[in-house]
Amino acid sequence: MLQTADDLGKLLLRVVVGVLMLMHGIPKVIGGIGFVKGLVASHGLPAFLAYFVYVGEIVAPILLLVGLYSRLGGLLVAINMVVAIALAHSNQVFTVAKNGAWTLELQGLYLCGGLVIALIGAGRFSAGGKGGTLN
Repeated sequence: MLQTADDLGKLLLRVVVGVLMLMHGIPKVIGGIGFVKGLVASHGLPAFLAYFVYVGEIVAPILLLVGLYSRLGGLLVAINMVVAIALAHSNQVFTVAKNGAWTLELQGLYLCGGLVIALIGAGRFSAGGKGGTLN
């Protein structure tokens, strides 16, 4: 019973982080990544690096939802958020919103959710199966 609850918790975390991050990436597929290219270039980096946003916001969430290479998917989400914070939100790291919440609470949740998945894996309710080499 306890193991089932543990695996259901892992499934819920993977699905929530995967769906929410995928919903964050779909507009970039539809509308392009011009904004991201400009942001990357404004920091003196090659604009082609902007295409990696698709890895963090499309490929990684799909890995999480399917439950294959979930640890890698979680790590990719976390890395994506570190880059997003560094490029787009670095001036907000130590700020608080008008309601008293951390300004970057959403980015922080994505970052920590990805890290947790990278640490705990997908569980048995996944295509990779419990402890599978693809998990």
